[in-house]
Amino acid sequence: MGTSKSELFTAGENELAKYAKALAHPARIAILKVLLKRNQCVCGEIVEELPLAQSTISQHLKELKAADLIIGEVEGPAVCYCINKNVWIKIGKTLSAFLGTSPEGSKNCCS
Repeated sequence: MGTSKSELFTAGENELAKYAKALAHPARIAILKVLLKRNQCVCGEIVEELPLAQSTISQHLKELKAADLIIGEVEGPAVCYCINKNVWIKIGKTLSAFLGTSPEGSKNCCS
């Protein structure tokens, strides 16, 4: 497997790729929807709402936390997760700017 050449790209490109990777799994989208619906949520409550095992959800939570999309606090034996609002707003702006860029010309290149 080749090595990453992320240093060849801008900080903005790397940041967008980090967010896109974190959002690239339907389970993570579902977890984020659960967290958006509630103000905060413990892992056990997410397991009750999704058709996934606790260990699977924990792995997806780990990926979302690594991308700074969520934050978590230890409360006794449980970890309470919520959306990282500052990063969520930043992602919205970043994706909006990227997707708002129009390709040159009005026709598809292959038509």
